[in-house]
Amino acid sequence: MFFKDIIGQEKIKERLIRSVKEERISHALMFTGPEGTGKLALALAFAQYVSCRNRKENDSCGECPSCRKYQKLAHPDLHFVFPVFPTKEFKKPISDDFLPKWREMVHKSPYFTLSQWLGFIENGNAQGLIYERESDSIIRKLNLKSFESEYKVMIIWLPEKMHQSCANKLLKLIEEPPSKTLFLLITEDEEAVITTIRSRTQLIKVPFIDKESIRLALKENSSIPAEQIDDVVGLSNGNYITALEYLNPDESTAFFFAKFQEMMRFAYLRRVFELTQWAEEMAAQGRDRQKAFFAFALRLSREYFVMNMNRPGLNYMKKEERVWGESFAPYINERNIIPFAKEFELGIKHISMNGNAKIIFLDTALRMVRLIKR
Repeated sequence: MFFKDIIGQEKIKERLIRSVKEERISHALMFTGPEGTGKLALALAFAQYVSCRNRKENDSCGECPSCRKYQKLAHPDLHFVFPVFPTKEFKKPISDDFLPKWREMVHKSPYFTLSQWLGFIENGNAQGLIYERESDSIIRKLNLKSFESEYKVMIIWLPEKMHQSCANKLLKLIEEPPSKTLFLLITEDEEAVITTIRSRTQLIKVPFIDKESIRLALKENSSIPAEQIDDVVGLSNGNYITALEYLNPDESTAFFFAKFQEMMRFAYLRRVFELTQWAEEMAAQGRDRQKAFFAFALRLSREYFVMNMNRPGLNYMKKEERVWGESFAPYINERNIIPFAKEFELGIKHISMNGNAKIIFLDTALRMVRLIKR
């Protein structure tokens, strides 16, 4: 991965490059920020630049043996940790069990969500986690001498998904790291990472991507009509993954929209039996997918509130969402928008705390009955 291939984030690129030139490389960096901002891409480009044998002024050379191996994600001193799930083949999985799939996913694009990754490895409804056994693999790898590069690099994607015992063992490694070891942690929920790990890493806060950088990235794709680019840039709201989803909607987005419509329709008609069936169907989804639905519902409620306030310049919705909202938006107003938002935020919180999903979804749905006619 090259810095030049990362969309926007020029100040962070300059900061990372300067730290290498001035030989002030922290042994543990945590890239934190919203999804779709290029955190994984930044970590990969930084690791490649650190290991490059013939660094250029503002990027790695791309020609030395180290760079060629990094571009294949197959450098012997580059290691990955990421959420996985048990299968018939791997009862107690670690990241290495899914490494070929991970390389394939990252080669396609380093801009993807946890749901997209889990869908790519066909998790069904299983929850993606970094299990306790992963810590033994991390310790074993980092206690070896580096093969070719000056640094051994460990990239941990979404450490907030790490089992508590694994996180505690990682903490010990970060406190007393093996010589010339570089930890690069990539999180979308900094507060969910244990405090002791956060306090021992140098934070790199990655903001939303500026609109002009997203526009330039989309223009490079000649298949996108020019008149559509401005709409996509506005809808993306600084999130490149969102921009790609607007251009190529995935199954999850269509599913969430259909379920949001069902919930609101049944709530308006006070059909408790149908809401109970709806809650059972949602409870059968994986927990990551359940949280993603609540986040989707929260976003759409806010968009319909803005639409109801007649502020089209502030709306970020797809065509089908906007069309349906023409009749639904009046039901999201100043009397109920805050309770709506609190219910969906509470849903995310309770699912994250491993609450009973059927009870959580049924409780949310029944509360919609009361709120929708305010």
